This record gives sequence, C-alpha cells and structure tokens, in this order.
Amino acid sequence: AHRSHIALKDPQGCGRCRDRACVAFCPSGVYAWQAERLTVDYRRCIECLACPFACPSGNIVWHYPPGGYGVIYHY
Repeated sequence: AHRSHIALKDPQGCGRCRDRACVAFCPSGVYAWQAERLTVDYRRCIECLACPFACPSGNIVWHYPPGGYGVIYHY
C-alpha cells in the first residue's frame, strides 16, 4: 500500500482557512475543496514543494516520497 508523503497537521484547521492558498499554488491539483473539506490527492503531486510554503498557517507537512526515486511519469 502506498502512503502519502503529504499530510495535514490539523485537518480541521483547513476549514478555518480563508485564503485556500494550497489550491491556488499547487500546479497539479493535489488540493481540492469538497463539501467544505480539504481533500489531498498525493498521487497527483509533481514534487514542486510549493504547498508547505503557500499555507499561511504552516499546516502542510511534506516529505520526499520513500525510495528516493522522485516523481515517476507514465507515458
């Protein structure tokens, strides 16, 4: 099973966020709002590392994926 390399320190804290900068900053659509809840689809991540810096409350934890291989693009 795959484990996400992206986590939220406090998922409920995102509900209080007005900026929702993670959605705007992420070029690959990892973050989305559904029914007033932030969803994180780590499989879409291209490892640009913008999201932790974009979050105004520092709520996003990001680690390089295990294995050290980085993004694998499928053709």
